[in-house]
Amino acid sequence: MLWAAAATPADAAGCSFASQGEGRVAAIIDARTFRLQDGREVRLAGIEPVVAENANRTSALSAIIAGRDVALRGEDDTPDRYGRQPAFVFLGAPETLVQALLLAQGDALVSTSVTNKDCVRILTDAEAEARQAKRGTWADPAAIKNAESSGDILAETGRFTIVEGKVLSVRQAGATTYLNFGRNWTRGFAVTISRRMIPAFEAAGILLKSFENRRIRVRGWVEARGGPRIEVLRVGQIELLAGN
Repeated sequence: MLWAAAATPADAAGCSFASQGEGRVAAIIDARTFRLQDGREVRLAGIEPVVAENANRTSALSAIIAGRDVALRGEDDTPDRYGRQPAFVFLGAPETLVQALLLAQGDALVSTSVTNKDCVRILTDAEAEARQAKRGTWADPAAIKNAESSGDILAETGRFTIVEGKVLSVRQAGATTYLNFGRNWTRGFAVTISRRMIPAFEAAGILLKSFENRRIRVRGWVEARGGPRIEVLRVGQIELLAGN
């Protein structure tokens, strides 16, 4: 996947799903959640927030939407278990996608939950712009973890993290394929891919064995299973890096 310039407001049409209504923002709850004046709580879909430990966790979102009128769109307006409505949120005319603004500022990462290809392109382009300009979280060289530094990745256990490195081997054990980045398979960083995901990779023209000896970027939630692991649940979690 090649990442280019950030999405313009017109490009945001790619995330224009069915309307979920409109409203005025009454309160910012956290880095990606807010309350409308009618009482609905809305959670920004498609992103994971990145906020420094000592930072105001609501400041980036508040600066963009506090007191503003917003339009909500989404593939599914079913509230999550906390009663929050997931949505893509738009401001003004021409409409500007709030998620793309946060990503372009380096205040969010693209999550693994979006399946619409046009919408994914908009979000990843915005994130790429921030990364290339070293804005927000990307000003920190450690924003992307080195796959060879398993201790640094383990420190992110339970967090959404981006890791880059060279796949040293691709091995299958039972129903799981492992992309191994370390020579010690039990302690080094690895990406795990279940057998049920193989048809999705094949549909995208990707054989898992083709990742061997190639540099990739992977995003997801870090788990500790001996060494650090990220489970791949969508093809888009893995990006082939330039220079392979």
